Amino acid sequence: MKKITFLASAALMLMACSNDEKEYDATGTFEVTEVTVSAKASGELIIFEIQEGQELAASAIVGHIDDTQLKLKKEQLESTKAQLNANRRQLGANRNATSSKQLDLEKQVASIRQQIANARREKQRYTELLRDGAVPKKQVDDISYQISVLEKQLAATQDQIRSNNASLAQQSAGIDAQIEGINAQSAGIDAQQAQLDDQIANTSIKSPITGSVLEKYVEQGEFVTVGKPLFKVADTRKVTMRAYVTSAQLEHIKVGQAVKVTTDYGNQKGNTYKGVVTWISPRSEFTPKTIVTDDERADLVYAVKITVDGNSDIKMGMYGKVKF
Repeated sequence: MKKITFLASAALMLMACSNDEKEYDATGTFEVTEVTVSAKASGELIIFEIQEGQELAASAIVGHIDDTQLKLKKEQLESTKAQLNANRRQLGANRNATSSKQLDLEKQVASIRQQIANARREKQRYTELLRDGAVPKKQVDDISYQISVLEKQLAATQDQIRSNNASLAQQSAGIDAQIEGINAQSAGIDAQQAQLDDQIANTSIKSPITGSVLEKYVEQGEFVTVGKPLFKVADTRKVTMRAYVTSAQLEHIKVGQAVKVTTDYGNQKGNTYKGVVTWISPRSEFTPKTIVTDDERADLVYAVKITVDGNSDIKMGMYGKVKF
């Protein structure tokens, strides 16, 4: 009988000890990634119809700032560039025309030389006939005169070619300088157009992440300036819990460790999720007033971040418990 009573007492003591064990090692709050989207351009907000609580996809266009003046500037630059291109083509045409004239003169030189060669052969033939008395001397003299005229014409044409070559070199250098200046202006316009393209792109308001709209700061029709906050969006799919542990607990915790996280709805109600320790603070800090650790006597604690899976019911700012 005494043995039975002893065993019963031992069982009750074990149950009591088991009941005294805490169901969690630390508590904390749930956080999500929040992004405040600001205006990248100034102007009237002509489209902006998002609502708080609305789900947005990453890169989704949710609004538009008036870009009329920017587009008009771009059109003006395009007109200026078209004129520069026309000037460049005209300079090229002028150079080609001058080169074509020079080529014609060179063709004339070749033709005159051929005529002189033909005339000399003809003179040789008539000179032999003259010895035989078959032709009068006047015919040989006429051919000699013709050769003399062709030689003078050849010399004049060659002088013109040399003169034109010097002039062409100067003209070519001038044209090259003008084309270089046009190219520089065109490059400057390209840079301005690229800048305007970037500014026009910035008039489209996009959501940087997939998430839910938390707050909306402006309304459609308002004038906004660069840097003015427009709305805040949070990625509610990725929830982390920030908890605080003592140095005694820290030696049993490591990055990558699997843990259990329980939401705290009050009245001992909550759901349990799987979590993974993703970050441990490298330095200690004083215990935040809103945090209860396993050892309330400790003044210094370490922050720990835990990524939580299956978090569709978890809301940002909600309290939770973690068991390592």
